[in-house]
Formats: sequence, structure tokens, C-alpha cells
Amino acid sequence: MTFNLREGVYTAETDYGVVLLDEAHNQYWTLNPSAAIALRTLLDGGTEADAAQTLTEEYTVDMDTAHRDVRELVGGLNSAGLAEGNTGDGAKESTECPPQRPTRRRAHGRWPRIPGRQPRNSR
Repeated sequence: MTFNLREGVYTAETDYGVVLLDEAHNQYWTLNPSAAIALRTLLDGGTEADAAQTLTEEYTVDMDTAHRDVRELVGGLNSAGLAEGNTGDGAKESTECPPQRPTRRRAHGRWPRIPGRQPRNSR
């Protein structure tokens, strides 16, 4: 099974990454450029491993961090109800339920940015 966005969820390219528009719930999410690259890889039929490899080729990031970031992206998309299917990583498939809400670990600017919320000032 491949990774897909749920029906009614659309992508829009921006200068700063990708915006996901959820027509059914009138919500949107912004993805930074690295999350956008990972998402494009997944939507093109790639696995989480493929997306992590693409990230290591585009950015100065180690493979473990890239894998963790891709897993967090997929988990966030699933828990927000934006995605369906899996990423084809048979070894990583599990029967665990994704968390009901995306984690709050977003002050560092990673996906997703919740509408109406600003990241904390790190000064």
C-alpha cells in the first residue's frame, strides 16, 4: 500500500515549502522545505527510507535524524487525519495506533505549524 493524502486534502507549493489544505475541516498546515521534500517522495510512491535518503542528499543531516523526522511527519499526518495508507516499509509496519494529537514538539519550527499559533521566541 502506498502513502496518500486523504480525499479532500490538497497541496499547494509555496516559497517556504508546502501548504496542506483540508477542505472538509477548513484547516491548513504548513510544511517547511525539508518536510515538503519528504512528503513529495512519499506521494511519488517512495518509502520512509527513500524519503530519509532524499533528505540526507538535500541537507546536512545524518540518516538516523532523517528517519526520525520522516516518521514524525508521517505520524503527524496520520494523527491529524490527513493521510491514508502506509509508506511501504514492511519492516516498520506495526499495529500501534498513532497518537490522537500531534506532539507539541514544534517550537523548533518543524511540521506542522498549527493555524493561529506562533513559535516561541528562542531569545
